[in-house]
Amino acid sequence: MSNDLIPFALIADDDALIRMDVVHILEDAGFRVHEAANVEEALSILDHAGDSIRLLFTDVQMPPSKRDGLELARECAKGWPHIKILVASGRAKPGLGDMPKGGVFIGKPFSADVVYDRLQELLPDGEKPETLKHRVR
Repeated sequence: MSNDLIPFALIADDDALIRMDVVHILEDAGFRVHEAANVEEALSILDHAGDSIRLLFTDVQMPPSKRDGLELARECAKGWPHIKILVASGRAKPGLGDMPKGGVFIGKPFSADVVYDRLQELLPDGEKPETLKHRVR
């Protein structure tokens, strides 16, 4: 498959080890990946490459940033409505109205299978990477 046909995902998480794990999971699912360690980096990537990104995977809490992943998710949904949003946290659970419409939340720790299952629910067939479309559990 041509690289031009492989969709991009953006991962925003301040924890480098978790970010590495999510990169592996999403690459295994068939995505190419951009990484950001905080909200500001993620917004900069969206400003430059948002049209090519199909998925935002963000943590909620990303110190020392003044903004959190929920704010990033809402801003992403407003500015790039084509991007599907997956929010993860081990501490904070979104309250009513915190998540953008269509966003999906998963708790940490999570397994690769949980992420794959949420991606199957979140992404329409036409936006799923080929690897994810053919993934068998």
